[in-house]
Amino acid sequence: MPEQLEGRRAVAEALRSGRPVDKLYVLSTAKGLGDIIGSAREAGAAVVQCDRERLDRLSQTGNHQGIVASVAAYAYGSAEALLAEVGEDFLIVVCDGIQDERNLGAVIRTAEAVGANGLVIPKRRSATLSAATARAAAGAAEHLPVIRVPGIPGFLREAREAGVWIYGAASEAAESALDMTFSGPSALVLGNEEEGLHRLTRELCDTLISLPMRGKTASLNVSCAAAVLLYRMRWKPNA
Repeated sequence: MPEQLEGRRAVAEALRSGRPVDKLYVLSTAKGLGDIIGSAREAGAAVVQCDRERLDRLSQTGNHQGIVASVAAYAYGSAEALLAEVGEDFLIVVCDGIQDERNLGAVIRTAEAVGANGLVIPKRRSATLSAATARAAAGAAEHLPVIRVPGIPGFLREAREAGVWIYGAASEAAESALDMTFSGPSALVLGNEEEGLHRLTRELCDTLISLPMRGKTASLNVSCAAAVLLYRMRWKPNA
């Protein structure tokens, strides 16, 4: 079934990646959409001019930026294909039950920005690649493989067998990420916004890491923590 994308960057990146677009709904009074409209027409999409009232009704996010696209359903990647890429610079993100679509989208955006090989989510009790997630990812989901697996523990076992070192983000962990020397194929596991890492997930991590907090705030939002940790893991001091 078709899905919906909203926002200029999300739609532009979908077109750039070659994802089939069926219809493009654009605000008739919007400016700066010429390139997107031209690309959509070249790709064979029907372009429909709309007034703001109709576009607001179509929008699922409430923040469409004057453009909504009906696109082919996102094709989730394969865990087997992902783990076949394991090498010295291999880096993946595993989301253990992130439920807020905006958080998941922001994590996808950072993961793609640092050149991660992919991102893994569970099939149950997790945000998916909805219009809101894609909007928050700002097009990054078109360039980063996202894999849905039956369960995170099973995937982590497979990753460990493939030689991946599993780092779990936990605010109470004694090991500071800033003191770690990250090397070799790695996975960063991020927990649920409220509960953190699930018990079995935590037990399957090789190392639990945290970020030092000097202020009165106990922890960071999961997408903010992901950004700091991923950049720290990808670019080591004095490397």
